[in-house]
Amino acid sequence: MLYRLDADAAMVGKVFGINPGDDPWAGGYISPSGFAPVITTGREFIAGPGEANQPRRMVPRVWGVPPPPSAHDPARPVLSVRNPDSPFWIGNLRNPEFRCLVPATAFMEWGRIGMDGKRRQHWFACADQPVFALAGVWKDSEVPGFALLTCPPNAALKHAGRDAMPVVLPPDPKTHDTWLRAGWDRASALLQPYSSSLMQSVER
Repeated sequence: MLYRLDADAAMVGKVFGINPGDDPWAGGYISPSGFAPVITTGREFIAGPGEANQPRRMVPRVWGVPPPPSAHDPARPVLSVRNPDSPFWIGNLRNPEFRCLVPATAFMEWGRIGMDGKRRQHWFACADQPVFALAGVWKDSEVPGFALLTCPPNAALKHAGRDAMPVVLPPDPKTHDTWLRAGWDRASALLQPYSSSLMQSVER
């Protein structure tokens, strides 16, 4: 998977109602192990619960977190959360300050292999929100990384041959606050596929 954020830091700040500060993001592709802006209410590098009304802010983080010791490839970062109940993730997910919004304008999934033997790129965007938020979670080690939450695919992703899709949050500030601040019982209810009728797709 890849994703794009074709909006600069100022535009992202405007969409999400935050001050982007001096974030240098100018827009473009985000690839694994690349830096991208995320929106958080947490206190990086400080464990434990923060203040209830910690303001949102935009910070740069690397897409991908170091894998657990049991991983077959210790050099390959973990990009997505397929099992939110995994011991590797549940501690961070249950603590709201480790959740984040990941701004995006489109995401790409590889589709089935075609008659020509090539696998096609399927780019998906949201018709109802040009800049949208993906649900994310961050971890800190030597690298300030984040990963994207996934959920079952909607009809459009199933048609492309996928068995999961990133969690796209509705364009509602209250929903964003639920992901960033609420208990896990309410936040986990947001791990739902986005409606196919609200998505646009392009095959390349």
